[in-house]
Amino acid sequence: MSEFKQTFNSSLGKKLIMALTGLFLCTFLIVHLGGNLLLFKHDQGFAFNSYANFLTHFPPIEVIAWLLYLAIIVHSIYALVLTIKNRRARPVGYAVHTKSPASWSSKNMGLLGSILFLFIVIHMGDFWFTYKYNNVLGFKEYRTNLATNETTVSDYTPATPDFERSISTENNVEIVRVKDLHARIQSSFSNIFYVIFYVIAMGAVSFHLLHGFQSAFHTLGWVHRKYKPIVYFFGTWLFAVIIPLGFALMPVVYYIQSLK
Repeated sequence: MSEFKQTFNSSLGKKLIMALTGLFLCTFLIVHLGGNLLLFKHDQGFAFNSYANFLTHFPPIEVIAWLLYLAIIVHSIYALVLTIKNRRARPVGYAVHTKSPASWSSKNMGLLGSILFLFIVIHMGDFWFTYKYNNVLGFKEYRTNLATNETTVSDYTPATPDFERSISTENNVEIVRVKDLHARIQSSFSNIFYVIFYVIAMGAVSFHLLHGFQSAFHTLGWVHRKYKPIVYFFGTWLFAVIIPLGFALMPVVYYIQSLK
């Protein structure tokens, strides 16, 4: 067996892969949250539907997306392998347990990861798979008067089954016809059980990243007392607080709106 294979088959190698894929997923979360914040625009889904179409049809983004899916699978598999190995090596629990949130999250990464994996499967099935492969979504037509910047919206029925999106301009009016993923969002987030599960999953994201982000830097050896407070700050406030809270607000806000 080559030294390369020996390295990545060792416990350290597996942790290195976990760290690299984890940091890649952290980067994705920032971008994904930024795009999903378009849901808070009061434009009847115009910006979000355009964003969804861009994500699924711009070739460089599609390549990154498949790398993302691979990273999720690899991260999950190696997490499972390491969790099983650690439990076999230490079948009896510690006699003394610390009570800090970081300590709790570090000792329950397997549970948190399982919740997140289940959430990812359900979330991608409900949105990504439905958008890409399930022809159940309708279409919207957005007409924007370029002189007044006023936009009107109506349902649209494509002439051909393979229609995805079109942009044209007629008489100083921009016409955008696009698949309506926003309606799917509204439907899913009107279900209280889906909303509760979503919020629980975001709680799992928070605790998972509270330990995982900082742990990744330790695994990679990127630890220095000068930069450690910066890593701790971003790991705590950005990844464990702001990002999960931003994601959790979306289903809550949409559910409240559905009650009106």
